[in-house]
Amino acid sequence: MKIIVPMAGMGKRMRPHTLTIPKPLIPIAGKPIVQRLLEEIALVSEEKIEEIAFIIGDFGKDTELELEKIATSLGAKPSIYYQYEAMGTAHAIYCAEKSLSGKIIVAFADTLFKADFKITDQVEASIWVQKVDDPSAFGVVKVNENNLITDFIEKPKNFVSDLAIIGIYYFKDGENLKNEIKYLIDNKILVNNEYQLTDVLENMKNKGIKFTPEKIKEWMDCGNKNATIHTNKRILEYHKNDKLIFDTAIIENSIIIPPCFIGDGAIVKNSIVGPHVSIGAKTTVDKTIISNSIVQRYASIKSIILTNSMIGNNSKVADVTVEINVGDYTEIDIEK
Repeated sequence: MKIIVPMAGMGKRMRPHTLTIPKPLIPIAGKPIVQRLLEEIALVSEEKIEEIAFIIGDFGKDTELELEKIATSLGAKPSIYYQYEAMGTAHAIYCAEKSLSGKIIVAFADTLFKADFKITDQVEASIWVQKVDDPSAFGVVKVNENNLITDFIEKPKNFVSDLAIIGIYYFKDGENLKNEIKYLIDNKILVNNEYQLTDVLENMKNKGIKFTPEKIKEWMDCGNKNATIHTNKRILEYHKNDKLIFDTAIIENSIIIPPCFIGDGAIVKNSIVGPHVSIGAKTTVDKTIISNSIVQRYASIKSIILTNSMIGNNSKVADVTVEINVGDYTEIDIEK
């Protein structure tokens, strides 16, 4: 099994945090979004993950090394491909052309999920879905009485289905997917100047490929600050019985209300932390009350009351009592 991860987007809805790192490397409960995504996919795959192909922009060598490390931690060969121009979802996948063979899972790296099914050889292709209250905000699939997908509808104005596509797909034959994308590109079949995966899926369905819906238990979005904080909360809840506080963390005269993640070498003094807080490695928290928030690595927060907030790497925040969204290398001190 191979996993193809398109992640070349700019992550504009997550700024300022994506000004220094790509969105899929933002940590959720101590692990990058993309790492948690890949770990969940590995759990539903009955076969070993042999290769993970990342399609990225010009993110720099440090990002590439981090992605290679994540793939290796799952026992998979890492491959790096580049998409320098945003030309649609199908084009992004095709950038990993050399890896499009055999059984593959395509997973767009801005979402997390929990599922209890297993991928088997019994299906040719599948689209992972979840029931939603408002289908008009999503791409959805329509299924027949045999539980096969008959239609793909983008943001339907009238109700046709409540099964929203979460952005993860399985293909038993990656070579076939590659050929169908190549057909779009060779014939310049574009929608709004982009090559769309939906057109590829429609062509495959019309040629007899049977798509089945795989219904997940929970879909967690990481598209913006509030959604990411909520996802951090849910992941902490799922892992509340795991060891979430590093032995190297120093906690003095403080109350930790679980579940919380406290990273390697973090220092927490004279504070109340939690519930649902993630504190990155080497971050210092002092004289602070914080809940439902993410503080990344090498940050310093002092004399503040925070909730529903994100603070970036290497940032310093002091004497604040608000909801904030602070990017990397930022300093805020009201008393100054």
